[in-house]
Amino acid sequence: MKSKRKHSTAGNSSSNLKRGDKRTTSKPVRNPTHKRDFDQLLGDAVHGVPALKLQKLVYYCQVWSLVWDEKPLFNEKIEAWANGPVVRELYDEHKGSFWVEKLSKGNPNALSKEQVETIMAVLEFYGNRPSQWLSDLTHSENPWKEARKGLEDGERGTREITLASMAEYYESLQ
Repeated sequence: MKSKRKHSTAGNSSSNLKRGDKRTTSKPVRNPTHKRDFDQLLGDAVHGVPALKLQKLVYYCQVWSLVWDEKPLFNEKIEAWANGPVVRELYDEHKGSFWVEKLSKGNPNALSKEQVETIMAVLEFYGNRPSQWLSDLTHSENPWKEARKGLEDGERGTREITLASMAEYYESLQ
C-alpha cells in the first residue's frame, strides 16, 4: 500500500501533522536504522541548522516514526533537558556549536522508503519553524513535561523521554 504523510500547515501544534493512508501489515517490525544513516539524511535535508533546532527535529522524527511506522528510527534515548528533548550522542557531535553545518557520515540509502517519508514529512512541517518555537512546543507537550516532573524550570536533568510516552501522547493527536 502506498504511504504518504499529509499534514495541515494551519495551527501551531503537533496535532496538525497528519499522515495519509494507515498501513496495516503482518510483517515483522524492522530493526531501527543506524543513527548515522538518519543523521546523514537529516543533515543533507537541512544544510545547516541551529543545534537547538536540530535536536527538536530529531525528536519529532522519532515521535512520528513511532506513531506512523510503529517503530523507532534510532536506538539512542532522548533525554528531557531544560531546553527540551536532546539525543546526547547527537549533542556530543555538535557540542559547543550554535550552528550545525555537517553531521556524521552515514548512508541515507540504508533508510527504508517509510523512514525517508517520515523524516521528510517532519522536515516539511517543522523545518521552517524557528528553534524557539519548536522548543516551546516540546515544553507544552506531555512527554517532556512528564520526564521533567519534580525539576525546576531551567534545572539540568537527563531523565529519559520514553518511547512509550511519546507513542501514547502523539498517537492521541491523530
